[in-house]
Amino acid sequence: MPERYGSWGKVLRVDLTRRRTAVEEIDEATFRRRPGGRAMIAHYLLTELPRGADPLGPENLLVFAPGVLTGTPLSGASRHSVGALSPLSGGFGEAEVGGFWGAELKRAGWDGIVVAGAASEPVYLYIKDDTVEIRDAARFWGMETGETEEALRAEVGERLARVCEIGPSGEKLVRIAGIVNDYKDIAGRGGMGAVMGSKKLKAIVVRGSKNVPLASAAKVKEVGRWVADTLQENHWAFHNYGTGMGLDGYTKVGGFAVRNYEGGVFENAAAVSAEALIASGMRIKMEACWACSVRCKKVVKLEEPYRIDPKYGGVEFESDVALGPHAGVDDLALISKANERCNALGLDAISTGATIAWAMDARRRGIVPDAEIDGEPLEFGNGRAVLAAVEAIARRRGFGDVLAEGSARAARAHGGEELLTTVKGLEIAMHDPRQRTEYGRTVRISYSTSPSGGDHMLSNLPPRSMRNTVGMCFFLKYDDGKMTEILNAVTGWGLTPKDVADIGERSLALARLFNERMGMTARDDMLPPQVMKPHVSGPLSKVRLDPDDLAVQVRAYYGQRGWDADGHPTRETLERLGIAEYA
Repeated sequence: MPERYGSWGKVLRVDLTRRRTAVEEIDEATFRRRPGGRAMIAHYLLTELPRGADPLGPENLLVFAPGVLTGTPLSGASRHSVGALSPLSGGFGEAEVGGFWGAELKRAGWDGIVVAGAASEPVYLYIKDDTVEIRDAARFWGMETGETEEALRAEVGERLARVCEIGPSGEKLVRIAGIVNDYKDIAGRGGMGAVMGSKKLKAIVVRGSKNVPLASAAKVKEVGRWVADTLQENHWAFHNYGTGMGLDGYTKVGGFAVRNYEGGVFENAAAVSAEALIASGMRIKMEACWACSVRCKKVVKLEEPYRIDPKYGGVEFESDVALGPHAGVDDLALISKANERCNALGLDAISTGATIAWAMDARRRGIVPDAEIDGEPLEFGNGRAVLAAVEAIARRRGFGDVLAEGSARAARAHGGEELLTTVKGLEIAMHDPRQRTEYGRTVRISYSTSPSGGDHMLSNLPPRSMRNTVGMCFFLKYDDGKMTEILNAVTGWGLTPKDVADIGERSLALARLFNERMGMTARDDMLPPQVMKPHVSGPLSKVRLDPDDLAVQVRAYYGQRGWDADGHPTRETLERLGIAEYA
């Protein structure tokens, strides 16, 4: 059998109900069709998830899917995806995350993990290379994420082990809970933490000692050297600021969410920008994910007026806007504290901020007139209410129990559905789709057609879908030619640029097939009315998005994918992509 590169041909199967583990072997030709990430998740959901499954029932599957590039010594090769039937959308659930955990799993000799069933009592999974154990986690249940990581490293006696875990929000089946690794990196979107909590799986601890085999180590090293040598030219802004820079200019074109997407210029945008974080002295350094020379991740430390633990990282664009301007808040220290608490409690900051903003809007309009938490009225600009809501949502306390269901379910129960900012049940991200730029058009189509809902990753685009599949960060400025070069250097597959493009197309088609199986149609590929109407003031106060025009753009997107006018991948497309059997 010829040597394989970039993968091991092994997926770990875990049955928590029976407390059993097994190894699924995957030949290279099969792995090449679904080389990790989105494609791997879609395969298992399409072939093994029972029809009518409850997203929070034991029959749901939870798939941890690094990509073929994850864990290789390349800047950006840190990503892995987590997927399941989403408890928010009832459709394809996928969240992507960086850090070190996914690389450690690959270095332990595994291409993925598929978790089925549910334990009767809390457990964690311990993986050290080929050794796999299901262990009792009762004493860790209830811990926040940082405490969990530290306690589990001490228990297994591995200082360099990597841990992914849920916080109290996942344990309490909060539908906007995520899965945290390395303290500050979170697979946040779609409620994956709630799925993990429903399985009573507190954490997965991994320690690996293997180098991922490379077809051309010299070529991989050359690419790594190129990133380092061109850092100033290609990645200096990310390295110096991370995301969230230039918000004072961005708000002037209506670029980000303000007060539940009512829009208008956010008056104090400069005060919550990445530049302000540096000037404040709160940002103490920048850190990197696995093997990356860009180092784009902020680390924030503060003692007063809030104590912020630097191990939880710092705000990025999405969390900054979601917990700040979306709720009308311009206090950067408070926003940073809210972000820290989201990471410690295991909450998706995007959905958390958007759900709080919806509640503030509903109170303002008299729909939920008494909405408050711990005596703090949920009103735009009330930062104390944001902090209180984060805690109450994670622990399902008071009105937080309502918001823990996500904004769409909260609105169905209490009214205010016309104020929602959700697509397919998932709160849309923080770039305003009404902005009159080419990027704004891209955001409109992406929020509408992303398989997981209003995701922030522009993951409806084939190049992005490809990167989600192979485990590569979007921030690295690898063009199509460079990505082809990288994939061939790692795998030795001899891919053409078209082959690489097909990875993204195949993954999108598979996710689409799953959503169709779950009853979703072209009617679900539409923005909510709240983000179609004009801004209340500013440059977009006369700009209304036309649903008929958006529908035309969505149908054009279908045509580009080789799908019919109703968004169904045609038989010809499925055959061309080699996935006709999934239909």
